[in-house]
Amino acid sequence: MKSNIACWFFVVGCSLFATTSCGVYSFQGTTTNAKNISIEEFYNNTDLGPANLGQTFTNKLKDYFIQNTNLSVVQSNGELQLEGIITDYRITPIAPTSSGNDSEINSASSTRLTIVVKANYVNTIDETMSFKDKNFSFFKDFSNDENLADIEEQLIRQILDQISLDIFNASVANW
Repeated sequence: MKSNIACWFFVVGCSLFATTSCGVYSFQGTTTNAKNISIEEFYNNTDLGPANLGQTFTNKLKDYFIQNTNLSVVQSNGELQLEGIITDYRITPIAPTSSGNDSEINSASSTRLTIVVKANYVNTIDETMSFKDKNFSFFKDFSNDENLADIEEQLIRQILDQISLDIFNASVANW
């Protein structure tokens, strides 16, 4: 009986030590002591993207930080600061197929939608964690049997979700 109690205290003690010894790590995956973050509007500098792409991405990024950290989002001059621009919205044919006829134009069976975001991150508490003009991109492929207008919003949402995660990991999660 005494060995069970001793074993239990050992396990609890090790658990407490492991969760408190690292100080700045939280179970939400962040490694910062900051209390707030300011996220400036990401400007849409693309020719093809939807007009509201910048605002959509900015809101998605703010929501991600609110849901996954204890940071409060402030208007400006946060302890952490994030800003950037959407630099590319590209639709590229992939997976070419041959018609087998030299007089016909060859086509692609799939198309790729790619979005590129250039971000600047300033950590006023630890400048070594900051980065400038870092590109984040992601793409989704779709069949040419599908109409882009019908699936574009869904593809954009999936791409922006991944880019938000990548920016989060590069900034406060320090991956």
